[in-house]
Amino acid sequence: MIIFAGRSNVGKSTLIFRLTGKKVKRGKRPGVTRKPVEIEWRGRKVVDLPGFGFMSGLPRKVQERIKDEIVHFIEDNADKIELAVLVVDGKASPEIIERWEKRGEIPIDVEFYGFLRDLGIPTVVAVNKIDRVKNVERTIRFLAEKFGVPYSEIPETFVPVSAKFGRNIDELRKFMEKKARRL
Repeated sequence: MIIFAGRSNVGKSTLIFRLTGKKVKRGKRPGVTRKPVEIEWRGRKVVDLPGFGFMSGLPRKVQERIKDEIVHFIEDNADKIELAVLVVDGKASPEIIERWEKRGEIPIDVEFYGFLRDLGIPTVVAVNKIDRVKNVERTIRFLAEKFGVPYSEIPETFVPVSAKFGRNIDELRKFMEKKARRL
């Protein structure tokens, strides 16, 4: 099983569509995916998880319940998960991380990456929306530092992509094949 996780509205569903060619529900507003969506691709189950964080039109209590469901889904299936693709918004994530840190809070993307690593799930970070990023290399170095990824592991962990325009999709596919553990 391969899971796609990340904040709401970072492009998880669009990235799955670009990678697999399979139609998955997509939208411009946060919170279109509210339950795990499973598709078959190359003999594997690919799971599009709901985004964590803000979801348009949903009360905070419901958003928290969905986040808990995501965590339980991953914990309950950790032994079946070959790979997690954590999708982050390359344009917005650095700003969001700094805002959370200024409030003395652990940024949710950072916390989620640590959660996946603590469970021993091989993880690739797809830095999406690079078409909107001025300095991709600097952004990836910033994210690596915040996620606690050593400099030497950046090339095996982070992949800059643009799901919207289909940039670096083949590179991400190769990363996924290389990093996925065999059960």
